[in-house]
Amino acid sequence: MFCNQCEQTTKGEGCYKWGACGKSPEVDALQDLMVYALRGLAEVIQVARPLGFDSRDADIFLGETLFSTLTNVNFDPDDFIGYIRRTVTLRDTLKAQVEAVGGQITGSSALEFVPAETRKELVQQGKDAEYEFISQAGRNVDIFSLKLTVIYGLKGIAAYVYHAAKLGQHNETVYAFFSEALAALGRPESTLEEWVQIALKVGEINLLAMELLDGGNTSTYGHPVPTAVPLGATPGKAILVSGHDLSDLAALLAQTEGTGIKIYTHGEMLPTHAYPQLKQRYPHLYGHYGTAWQNQVREFPKFPGPIVMTTNCLMPPHDSYKDRIFNCGPVGYPGLKHIDEHDFTPVVAMALAMPGFSEKGDDRTVMTGFARNAVLGVADDVIEAVKGGNIRHFFLVGGCDGAKAGRNYYSDFVEKVPDDCVVLTLACGKFRFFDKELGDINGIPRLLDVGQCNDAYSAIQITLALANAFEMDVNELPLSMILSWYEQKAVAILLTLLHLGIKNIRLGPTLPAFISPNVFELLSQQYNLQAITTPDDDLAACLA
Repeated sequence: MFCNQCEQTTKGEGCYKWGACGKSPEVDALQDLMVYALRGLAEVIQVARPLGFDSRDADIFLGETLFSTLTNVNFDPDDFIGYIRRTVTLRDTLKAQVEAVGGQITGSSALEFVPAETRKELVQQGKDAEYEFISQAGRNVDIFSLKLTVIYGLKGIAAYVYHAAKLGQHNETVYAFFSEALAALGRPESTLEEWVQIALKVGEINLLAMELLDGGNTSTYGHPVPTAVPLGATPGKAILVSGHDLSDLAALLAQTEGTGIKIYTHGEMLPTHAYPQLKQRYPHLYGHYGTAWQNQVREFPKFPGPIVMTTNCLMPPHDSYKDRIFNCGPVGYPGLKHIDEHDFTPVVAMALAMPGFSEKGDDRTVMTGFARNAVLGVADDVIEAVKGGNIRHFFLVGGCDGAKAGRNYYSDFVEKVPDDCVVLTLACGKFRFFDKELGDINGIPRLLDVGQCNDAYSAIQITLALANAFEMDVNELPLSMILSWYEQKAVAILLTLLHLGIKNIRLGPTLPAFISPNVFELLSQQYNLQAITTPDDDLAACLA
């Protein structure tokens, strides 16, 4: 196998025998084969769309299947075999319709791909497709680097598109780019500059995808408001919900209403407490349990109820709690129970049969809900505090958390931020410091949790609004971005920031293995993108 799509890849180079995430070589090969098959489907969509054919089902399917290959989403080979076969069925059906009206379809070998009959043969087809793709690196390693960047960025976009589609939100420009970018992977004549532009286009399209999901979430559940969330348990039956999907959580809340079951969030579900139509309507959405995704193997065994994984990040479960995990949508792992059509009946039954919490926990709380409406609602106070010298600098310290060494940098950095500075944070990277008491500046909290990773959209809108208010370029603001990355949504967000021309970003804990030295040098020259060093040195440089 060969996989270098996440930050925890072996030795910072690539996983060759078994995925650091727990992905098997078999699943890796099937994922690569599915992406190869999707390229053929994309080539057909590219011809069908201008002819007026309805490709909506194929567009949505592209998003779901790409999302399933994102790190820590699906480990089940049977799911990928099903996806591969459905991909080819969609491709051939649409291809026949196009050819029936005289449409001419030409493309790469993926256009004619026929899946093998057995799992073993499919795995070998996947290895062959992987080898064919990797062999391109010998022709131009920098183009290969950018192709990987584009693929991984597409996977990140797919996560947001999938969630938005579940809320009835669609964008034809986003869908069109999926097929455009996937089809481009089979064109060997593209130049380095063309791939640079495609990579930046990934960032542009991701901004649209995050806007789409933001619109779906806020129009359905209201704009987040600052909310105190209990960290301690309360006696009674309990269900734990992890992942990112608000529609799954809403369905579970509706089905547990009146049962006496308390719903606890985990990981990136923490910000859901701030959505009025969830928290106010369902008071049994009680509190938050645990921290970031990589700690689930020691946190889940202690939870006295069933656990629902709505999306990533699922880790290979231990036997001590494997029988209590349910998954939804494209999430999969052999032997886990899957929830279809938002029917959480078995989850509720298990929760009622289990003991739940017997004692009250501590009284600690954390604040969340500082999305763009909440922050911009007090923009005048923020601007006045800056002009008055009370707020010297803003730091956006956020992104993914992970298990590899070096991530204490982010908690150390936040602890060293001076008292006259404000820290904005989002995504699961905040769990390094989310419960720290940083106080406030003239009533403005010094630690503002903007939300999930997709709420980078809110952070961007806050940044642009401040730049407009101060009548200056965004890169002139007293703002520094200190980002952590782990998986492919972070890749898409970074490309969005570069698309917007945002400079001086510090990235860590290590640089992506799929970025070649020449490509990183290009980004450094154009955007001053740089690796983190030490908290003291980076803090001094930002405040200089």
